[in-house]
Amino acid sequence: MRVAVRLPVKFNRIYNANRGCQASMSGTKESLLVNTQAAKTGKEPVYKRILLKLSGEALMGNEKFGIAPDVIGPIAEEIISAQQLGIQIAIVVGGGNIFRGVTGSAWGMDKAAADYVGMLATVMNCLILQEVLKSKGAQVRVMTAIAMPSIAEPFIRLRAIRHLEKGRIVIFGGGTGNPHVTTDTAASLRAAEIKADSVLMAKNGVDGVYDDDPRKNPHAKKIERISFEDLIRQGLKVMDPAAVSICKDNYIPIVVFDFAKSGSIERIVLGEKVGTLIGTRVGGAK
Repeated sequence: MRVAVRLPVKFNRIYNANRGCQASMSGTKESLLVNTQAAKTGKEPVYKRILLKLSGEALMGNEKFGIAPDVIGPIAEEIISAQQLGIQIAIVVGGGNIFRGVTGSAWGMDKAAADYVGMLATVMNCLILQEVLKSKGAQVRVMTAIAMPSIAEPFIRLRAIRHLEKGRIVIFGGGTGNPHVTTDTAASLRAAEIKADSVLMAKNGVDGVYDDDPRKNPHAKKIERISFEDLIRQGLKVMDPAAVSICKDNYIPIVVFDFAKSGSIERIVLGEKVGTLIGTRVGGAK
């Protein structure tokens, strides 16, 4: 049998005061951490809230399938290091290391059905990345476009923003929840919904946008900065046109970089020239 015990008013006041002190101390610790990181760099972050797009293929490393442990570990450390600058980080992960909708279509699958399988592959990557980040001390939430209440939260825009404000890393899985749409478009859409300052496109072995494929053409020239209009007009394959259009319409700059280079995310956040900048920086001319 439960017995309710009512404490005297003065004890309730003491209890509430203690809770307030603990919350204040917690906030002070977080503030000190951010200030310490800022003091180390001597710079303030240019981007306060970013969306990081990781391709599934990038997680494979030198493997032919799945996730390479020697790749996902350093990626998690890079993400946590950048977050300690006091910024908010959301992530969209592709699923090409497990299954691609295009592959399923080649097998004779219906395109929509194949895309749904690809969405499930992205969720698998999200859950693995979540656990790796948690093992390194980060607070993480996975939110999916397709309801999977047993393993992840459903995507709710305001809830996602609240998670970010509380210092949690938010990983979006399941693409947009619709077939015939790439995870690049999902990344741009989520960035617009959470009002991200920038989309960071992590590439494997390519440190920006080139006028030709640098892996096939050794004379390909790197482009340091390019407008959305020129990117589309020149047909440069960085993201699909729909994804670029969303970023363009919402004034969200895109930074394309090689995630294999240590410290890249942190340097981008601090405003250093890394990779290729598409569009304008936050606060720049529209």
